[in-house]
Amino acid sequence: MHHTAMAVGLVAAVWASPALAQRDPLATRGGWEIGLQGSTYEYEEPDFALLEGERIGATGTVTFLGPDYLHSRIEGRYSYAELDYTGSGTLRDVEDHILELRALVGRDYRAGPVVWVPYAGLGYRFLYNDLRGVTSTGARGFRRKSRYYYLPVGVTLRVPMSGGWVFAPNIEYDAFANGKQRSYLSDTGFGLNDVTNRQDRGRGIRGELAFEGSRWTFSLWSHYWKIKDSDVQPIGAGLAGFEPANFTRESGLEVRYRF
Repeated sequence: MHHTAMAVGLVAAVWASPALAQRDPLATRGGWEIGLQGSTYEYEEPDFALLEGERIGATGTVTFLGPDYLHSRIEGRYSYAELDYTGSGTLRDVEDHILELRALVGRDYRAGPVVWVPYAGLGYRFLYNDLRGVTSTGARGFRRKSRYYYLPVGVTLRVPMSGGWVFAPNIEYDAFANGKQRSYLSDTGFGLNDVTNRQDRGRGIRGELAFEGSRWTFSLWSHYWKIKDSDVQPIGAGLAGFEPANFTRESGLEVRYRF
């Protein structure tokens, strides 16, 4: 019994240790990472609205290494922007926040001189923007909150470079599970009710070109979302409202440091 308990404890320790040394220098590396990123951003509802501008953000990641080259990973990202709005008039410096949380599980597979890393997991994306104010045409804006739940599935290729660096391109498909859009229409002053619309159809795609050293990682990345029309809900005064189909495009640079 004592030896069994020790074996279970060792397996748990191996799985939970972010600092586990790898036998293969190309394998996924464990530990903590923090990063800074800058990006260009565009959110579009065709024929309705466009929000665009530059963003700045911070990221945090911890990777736990397990047996047989398995690993799990928790990622967090916060991004802030002051965007330009074009729709029912124009509005500048729209406050916009994005928070993302992801939990992933993957495994390394050696194939000759490179390592393939397929992975899958769960993702959550929260967006808040504050369009309160008066546009150039006199229309009044309102606050919005969006929540996306999705299933990321992707693969990373790890290729050796000189000086111990690793080139790690990545491609990912995000299967949209569902989303909720909360629109605070009472901000408009027209006697309308706040409303929550449900979105069930959409998809996302991500890509990254990363250059990973022993401590520093530099990357170019791009995120894309396409979400279909939401359901229709009453908003008061005999009216109904829905969240139109929308596209999000974001591309940027990131630098990360591993502890």
